[in-house]
Amino acid sequence: MSYSIKDLIYKGEKSGVHGWNTLEGATFYWHPDWLHIAEDVTGHSAMIDTPPAKGKTNKADAESAIVNHLNHPK
Repeated sequence: MSYSIKDLIYKGEKSGVHGWNTLEGATFYWHPDWLHIAEDVTGHSAMIDTPPAKGKTNKADAESAIVNHLNHPK
């Protein structure tokens, strides 16, 4: 299966932390000041690097990083 941004369910933003789910139940969190996407809100699970497009990451960068991670798990 190949994932796309359409496969992410955006759960909204709370205190600057954005959250997404997949239909399979995976959860991802991102904050603009974080340098990674955490698979759990504490950041203690596997992390996904989100290289900034132009010096700082944004929500679209986070979504692309999540999709890339889903399509190419380590």
